[in-house]
Amino acid sequence: MGSDGATPDAGRNEWVIEEHRSVTIPYSKLSGDDIDRLLTTKVVSVAESRKGYLLKARATTGVLQLDRIRLVLRPKFPIEGKRLIDWLCYANGRPEPDETLRNWPVGRDGYAGLVPAALLHECRLLLRHGLRRDYVRRQRVDTALRGRLDVEAQATRCYGAVDRLHLRTFEYEDGGWENLVCGAALAVAARRSGDPQQIRSLLDAAARFPSPRRPLDALPLLARAQYTRLNSHYRGAHAWARMVLGGGGVTDLLDPHGFGTKSLLLNLNVLWENVVRRMAVDAAVDLGGRAARTDEGAIVTNRDPEVRPSPFRSFRPDVLLAFPRQIGETTTTRFLTIDAKYKRYVEKNVSSEDRHQLLTYIAAHTDPTDPLALVVHPAPNGPTRHVLDIAGPRGRLGLIEVLGLDTRAAPRDAADPLLRAIARFAGSAVPS
Repeated sequence: MGSDGATPDAGRNEWVIEEHRSVTIPYSKLSGDDIDRLLTTKVVSVAESRKGYLLKARATTGVLQLDRIRLVLRPKFPIEGKRLIDWLCYANGRPEPDETLRNWPVGRDGYAGLVPAALLHECRLLLRHGLRRDYVRRQRVDTALRGRLDVEAQATRCYGAVDRLHLRTFEYEDGGWENLVCGAALAVAARRSGDPQQIRSLLDAAARFPSPRRPLDALPLLARAQYTRLNSHYRGAHAWARMVLGGGGVTDLLDPHGFGTKSLLLNLNVLWENVVRRMAVDAAVDLGGRAARTDEGAIVTNRDPEVRPSPFRSFRPDVLLAFPRQIGETTTTRFLTIDAKYKRYVEKNVSSEDRHQLLTYIAAHTDPTDPLALVVHPAPNGPTRHVLDIAGPRGRLGLIEVLGLDTRAAPRDAADPLLRAIARFAGSAVPS
């Protein structure tokens, strides 16, 4: 029943689709709620065919748990699991995990399996360090007065009984909010994981943490989270816990609000844009430049307001860098446009749509004497570089430098081709 690279697994009622591929799923496998969820999250397009629903994957990968089936969305670029974690942490500005203590599996669940693994790793580090203990407010019934008497509860619940005292106490224990969040996330991750060995490990770790009666009660605790030097080492575990409990999966690293699908999903277009943006801005700052301000980079389309109010929104490149230039006593600004494309530009040419887009950016932001823009794409087999020289009857329209970044390397190492291109534009040496 699978088509165009998609495969069903009847034993697990699981259907696998690679990015931008399609599969036909029988009508009996998808409920009305499933269709509504697919249309709401927009992770796949849905069309009806003679044999069933035709689902076509987009640039989102991960696992979507539906009522009757499990939809596994596989990435088109092979990125090793532990390397993907590095790229995720880099895109979000988080410190990289300890390489010697982790083992990130990429199994049947694809990248989605990394989230429970990362949560488990961080929680194990906390257990080794020793869970934080603090004074926790408790309400209890006892025969001796310890703490403060709850007068209201005593008057309304005991009906004069003197051998049962309703108390409010503060106990020094590991039941603080930091540990409750971890316990709740581990329990939820165990229910969503598809790996039996991982489930056992998650449940074993969850048993060593306190947990709220209802796991989602931990979400308000995360929303009010405040960190000091005493609990800052919980940040990593809470970042992964927020993804598990929030329902948006790894997407929560890129959007802290998530989108409530109760699945684990990752938009690789957004991840790639965030990675390239950080690489470019960091390189520009080292070379004396900066990221352009919002008011510097907008391209605006106007139409006659008497006919109809303008419906056009301004648009910007993924990254716009600004470098100072001194001409006599006047300081001006040079701009460099960088566009992140999560596409197979190692194997095929830059599309005409992308060339038109880059030429628009060149016309808007660069000098006619230096009409340059950069396209940055994934290169799973090593870094690549080539230049497109676009000319017309009146001469050169622009240069587009196409850079492939090695997805096998750590982000800081993979950034070298981009750093060199920016340094050439800025007229500076590559910093050490």
